Amino acid sequence: MALDRTLYDWIGGTYSVGRRTDPRIAARIWDALGNAETVLNVGAGTGSYEPPGRDVVAVEPSTVMRSQRPTDAAPCVGAVAEHLPFADKSFDVAMAVLTDHHWSDPIRGFQEMKRVARRVVVFQWDERWLARYWLVRDYVPEFARVGGRPSLAQRAAVIGARLETVPIPWNCVDGFFHAYWRRPEAYLDEQVRRCTSVWGRLGRNLEARAVAALAADLVTFVWHDRNSDLLELSEIDLGARLLVGES
Repeated sequence: MALDRTLYDWIGGTYSVGRRTDPRIAARIWDALGNAETVLNVGAGTGSYEPPGRDVVAVEPSTVMRSQRPTDAAPCVGAVAEHLPFADKSFDVAMAVLTDHHWSDPIRGFQEMKRVARRVVVFQWDERWLARYWLVRDYVPEFARVGGRPSLAQRAAVIGARLETVPIPWNCVDGFFHAYWRRPEAYLDEQVRRCTSVWGRLGRNLEARAVAALAADLVTFVWHDRNSDLLELSEIDLGARLLVGES
């Protein structure tokens, strides 16, 4: 399967605004880096979650993403995860944050990260949790049936990783797909939806249907009745996992 660069660039157009570093998630990722001095950020996007105070090199294939990186961001190489242009064990750590679902071959990408670094740290979702999320369960069940990709367990096995649960705070500032689990009205905003690849993969017709149904359920308080248990939570486990593996 080739990387869909059209989709990659389409969702990247608003990343610098909608996809920001959440400090609570960042703390977990940066803690997993240990005492690493040199860090490779693979699928780096616009630079979110790149750790301060370390020697960071970024890899990002999308010119749209690279063009939005701040002027003081880490140097960025235009390359793909499956073919990292670095020698073996060039870095203390290779990290990847919510990106390997865009790679043409995630297994190969994980192998490459393991090759070029002594430790690999990945933040990603366990796809087995998808159908449990209310947005998928009630509005876009088609997304839970999208298959054909290696499971998170298979990817973790490549780098010999342990998996750690990362709860998502209710007021998460990084606008990924699950971020608004307690703020459903956010999904009615097209700019919010443009920051994630889910809607592009589902297509405009399914997106329009889901948005209309959610809008109606918010007006009639059907959503609130169905999800009242969420409204008192400050954070929740939605399947986000931190993979930490040693080479």
